Amino acid sequence: MRSQGRPRGGDDTGGLVPRDWLERIAGLPAEGGPSGEVWARRAARLVDEVLAQWDLVVTGSAMTGQTAVVLPVEQAGRALVLKVGWPHEESAGEHLALRHWGGRGAVRLVAADPGRGALLLERLDSSRSLSPIPIDEACAVVGSTLRLLHVPAPPTVAPLAAWLGPQVARMGGQHGIPRRIVTRTQGLAGELLADPDVSLLLHTDLHFDNILGILDRPDEWRAIDPKPRAGHPGFEVQPVLRNRIEELGTGSAFRWGIRRRLEIVAEAAQIDPEAARLWSLVHTGIQIGWAAADDDGAGVSLHIAIFKALED
Repeated sequence: MRSQGRPRGGDDTGGLVPRDWLERIAGLPAEGGPSGEVWARRAARLVDEVLAQWDLVVTGSAMTGQTAVVLPVEQAGRALVLKVGWPHEESAGEHLALRHWGGRGAVRLVAADPGRGALLLERLDSSRSLSPIPIDEACAVVGSTLRLLHVPAPPTVAPLAAWLGPQVARMGGQHGIPRRIVTRTQGLAGELLADPDVSLLLHTDLHFDNILGILDRPDEWRAIDPKPRAGHPGFEVQPVLRNRIEELGTGSAFRWGIRRRLEIVAEAAQIDPEAARLWSLVHTGIQIGWAAADDDGAGVSLHIAIFKALED
């Protein structure tokens, strides 16, 4: 059912963007662009401008993620989605990666307006993610999708090393992280980053809800919401380890489940499993640091458990 009001322009556009989501965005500090508060005040106008620019008709209610609002739209009868997001570091290269992939393994980019943080994308089946799929099958789909995405990175995508170095260094000054984990993460990151030969285009956040089904193709999937970097594909595995965590159990079952997921993803993605394990240790160490910085005790405990499960 089409939305009420004028789909292209007009002062009713603010109703398309959920107010409670804008209030949450308004609390975000600036990350290389406007603060969440500044951006939230003009978000409705940005949506309005892009709808007019691309001659779009809104055909349903908004969906929201952490930092972006997504609207189902039509353009000359073609079903698409419009994504407009608060500009921040992780979103800066999304359009570059999607254009480079060209629909191979990832949602197809139709048009982009980076200045407005707007992407026009093919419409996928938002009701069909990997979350309800049996875990081994879901991990295999993640891995096979990563295999498609791992192409040589374009020079416009920021290198993983430039981002990873400061993240790892910051761990040393944080409270609540066992010294052994800080030392292990920092030492291992130094070893892994010393080899600059592998520079593939990475998604970096390919968990079970960031893969959606293709409309009318029940067995085909595409990745969404990349946070692209150029680097080693071993860094990609960790998101499947920290999601659907309730299915892992405790004790030896937890360790077995973590290792099993890593094994399935690495095999399907054609990533060396030992490299995936080592990179996942570094990635998990960073997650521990973020959780500690947020005073998230449960997050620290979870990721320490994952870290221990990955150690020999």
